[in-house]
Amino acid sequence: MAKDLTGKKCPAFNGEATSNKTISNKALLGKNFVLYFYPKDSTPGCTTEGQDFRDHYKEFLKSNTEIIGISRDSIKSHENFKEKQSFPFELLSDPDEKTCNAFDVMKMKSMYGRQYMGVDRCTFLIDKAGKVIKEWRSVKVAGHVKEVLEEAKKLS
Repeated sequence: MAKDLTGKKCPAFNGEATSNKTISNKALLGKNFVLYFYPKDSTPGCTTEGQDFRDHYKEFLKSNTEIIGISRDSIKSHENFKEKQSFPFELLSDPDEKTCNAFDVMKMKSMYGRQYMGVDRCTFLIDKAGKVIKEWRSVKVAGHVKEVLEEAKKLS
């Protein structure tokens, strides 16, 4: 069972992101933000989820909420994914799984009978003070972004 971070201080993170940026929880203090973890760039579910965040991005900004996607993929992979999908937000690279582990999103998965550790699709809404307001674990993509947006609107 993953640890519940709701109501707690956002775990510390710092990483290389698209657009030659470095993103950290400290740099985001004073802003509401969504940190969404996804398994892999350019896969069907991850593409749909990213497109949903992209399509609602302006509404998130109206609620003073930034979006950041994160996976273990390389910056090069992230840059290609971001460009191809026209994402207006940054993607953070976590190849060493430090941020994934801080948020406890790694879990045992199974594909074609083979077991492996992978990223569980999870989303965290963090407020201006750096507190986790809400978390969603083992996310199903359909309808998820609208649910996150409704919670973000409550923060503004």
